[in-house]
Amino acid sequence: MTDLTADEARRIILRAQGLLGAEGRQGGPRGMLRRLGAVQLDTISVLARSHELVAYARLGAVGRAAVERAYWHEPAQSFEYWCHAACILPIEHWPLYAFRRRAYRERGFRWHDVPNGQVEKLLQQVRESGPVTTAEVGGARAARRSDGDGQAGEWWDWSESKIALEWLLDIGELVCTRRVGWRRVYDLAERVVPADLLAEDLTDEECVVRLARIAGRALGVATRGDLIDFLRLKGKHAAMLDECLLSGAAGLVPVTVSGWPARDASRGGGSANGRGAGDGDASGSASGGSGSGSGSGKVTIAVNGRAAASGRAAVRAKTVKGAAAWADPEALASEPRGRHRTTLVSPFDSLIWHRGRTERVFGFAYTLELYVPRHKRVHGYFTMPVLAGGRLIGRVDPAREGSTLVARQLSLEPGLSGARWADALRDALWSAAEWVGCDAVRVERADPGLAAHLETAVR
Repeated sequence: MTDLTADEARRIILRAQGLLGAEGRQGGPRGMLRRLGAVQLDTISVLARSHELVAYARLGAVGRAAVERAYWHEPAQSFEYWCHAACILPIEHWPLYAFRRRAYRERGFRWHDVPNGQVEKLLQQVRESGPVTTAEVGGARAARRSDGDGQAGEWWDWSESKIALEWLLDIGELVCTRRVGWRRVYDLAERVVPADLLAEDLTDEECVVRLARIAGRALGVATRGDLIDFLRLKGKHAAMLDECLLSGAAGLVPVTVSGWPARDASRGGGSANGRGAGDGDASGSASGGSGSGSGSGKVTIAVNGRAAASGRAAVRAKTVKGAAAWADPEALASEPRGRHRTTLVSPFDSLIWHRGRTERVFGFAYTLELYVPRHKRVHGYFTMPVLAGGRLIGRVDPAREGSTLVARQLSLEPGLSGARWADALRDALWSAAEWVGCDAVRVERADPGLAAHLETAVR
């Protein structure tokens, strides 16, 4: 078994995430997507939308149109579906999510009850008339109730046509491989997904094995809980992950990391952003069929011809002695080298998806305060961590006023010197400003120990 220092693990993780060395820039946005395995989508746009920020963090000042083409293009290069949350996924991963499509179909709903009659009607319309957006079938939002109550515009106020389209996407009858004006375009999977991928019929076990390998490669070094969080697995599918880790079928090797817990707490941490709870719950609970969580009770299922037990006692009994984490063997084969990226990091970047992992790897306690009342926020509305020198050194709450990037609040992590890190903060802010077309940077509020150094670093 390989023993890693915490610093070695962190560098392997940064390289796997495309944030250390030149490899992370190879292949542009399309290559980046395939290395990461999944890029989370979110509607919020402060400097840019999150899927653009993820590409920028790794590739620098890549054209935003190039990012859009890499994600949504014809013929299909990727598709939208549930991984850690709602994500862009490489089109070649279509067969790997069959387990989740089957689980949704068996469950019969996601968030809403599926409207009777509407599903078949819309499916027939797409089959006969071609792809549609919600605007073409009556709109995404339900009409506001006549008594004035309700908040039309939120996900719980979806129209019946939107519910039906999303349900057909969940179960794989429809697929989204492109957008128009940020609206999903829904088309028949059989018309858009390449025939060889449609024909690949994988079992649930095969799906989980191959996805575990992808997640492990994207994360570099990961605990079981990190892998669970990446893929949002529960119940029998979490048990399948355990089995393929322990048998070696996932292609990952056990490692120990200095300072990491000796045992992986599979339920600890959680998503690194406040919005992940809603998105991830939908995808995670679907993967569990009945929604039962791993670690409660004992469920026996057949995996590779053997019985695999979920439940912590069974997993611990079979765990490789001393293994605290799992690693991609290719990532262990060479020492990570090259330049570190200095950049702002999206709250929805896979580098920081999992709170517990972010604190374990970087010593960085992160909470997204989108839904925290303004007077209770500590760091700001859309706080973005700042990555420099392979570490998360601080955080900024950005905004834009005309051609000026505004740092409403800027802070360094405790114990770091403003004299040492002010230039890195300046570089991160100016690089982001230039990428989004700003020609000035203004810092409204900064830590007292940082402010004096910023007067010369940021102009």
